[in-house]
Amino acid sequence: MEATLNLKPEIWTADVVYAGFGTPMLEGGLVVVGGHVTAVGPLSELRQSHPDAPLVHKGKALTPPVVNAHTHLDLSTVPYFRGTYPNFIQHVIEHGPWRTVEAAARGLGELQALGVGGFGDIAYKPEVVEWLVAHSSLPGVVYLEVINRNPDQADSVARKIAVQLSSWRQRNSLIRVGISPHTPYNVSAGLLKKLVEIARLEGFPMQMHVAESLEETVLMTQGAGALQEIPMRYGFPAYQEVPGLTPVRYLAELGVLGPHLTIVHGVQVDEEEVQMLAQSGTRIVTCPRSNQGLACGQMPWELYLKHRLEPALGTDSRSSSPDLDVRNEALFLWNQVDPRVLVRAATRNGYRVLGLEPPRITRGTPVSQVQSW
Repeated sequence: MEATLNLKPEIWTADVVYAGFGTPMLEGGLVVVGGHVTAVGPLSELRQSHPDAPLVHKGKALTPPVVNAHTHLDLSTVPYFRGTYPNFIQHVIEHGPWRTVEAAARGLGELQALGVGGFGDIAYKPEVVEWLVAHSSLPGVVYLEVINRNPDQADSVARKIAVQLSSWRQRNSLIRVGISPHTPYNVSAGLLKKLVEIARLEGFPMQMHVAESLEETVLMTQGAGALQEIPMRYGFPAYQEVPGLTPVRYLAELGVLGPHLTIVHGVQVDEEEVQMLAQSGTRIVTCPRSNQGLACGQMPWELYLKHRLEPALGTDSRSSSPDLDVRNEALFLWNQVDPRVLVRAATRNGYRVLGLEPPRITRGTPVSQVQSW
């Protein structure tokens, strides 16, 4: 005997209810009938219009599918690390052979199982970009990572990257490709300016780790500190192009900031730098659990919100976070930051950072497209 469909209305609610547009509701709800949403609104109005409907509390939040706006899927098999940021960089270097297509496939599988609505990934090797473009069933952006500090190679490296990106473009309607200069200090000034020119002229999005740790600021302003010691330890040239500027000010001076750029982390910033980011249209993704685990500090949410620059959320990689569930990033800060801001960060802001259309919960939305946290 076939199961009959339950057509009795229920009112679903949570600490925060967000339909994907407008302001997230602290006293909101969804009316659900037969597997679909039939109404969205303030809880008091829904209870008045459906007085006999049972109230079902769904936890911390009810939202459209969340977005993981920053990760490194090719690090999904590298052991989880906690310690200082410079030691983490060494950990990643020493596990370089582990950064494979198979690792990226495992990470993509985790994102699919979590039901994310989109993702942003930085891939260290072209073959990982190639695989994700060919196989991802999730929408998002895959950024090819660039590390090259030799100013004499700026032209040749930029030309090669432009050709690679063009070859991947339009291969998967769900996936855009982009550029990820690793950090302000791991790409020569000449190459960085050429990559920005390619991004602007060709419409390739750009994502870059910026102002993640205090050690980064010390390296760029003083040419000293623990990050300066790493290249020599592995036989690489020492850092010599020291601008004497903080990371954000350096990027502003080079003309790198703008709506084509998303910076990741943005922890070690002052108010003037946040203003620079906001006024230039630069976007930001924060990864709070990774920042804590690598002793980087916490992004100053109050400064960003003051200047109307709302972050998106990412997990960073499995090597610096315990999982790829971006909802856990929001829950990590639930009692420190306005939960409504965190819910937007995990949903609408992530879609916008990746250039995706944010989904909405409206009348007729299947409950399969509603996530409860």
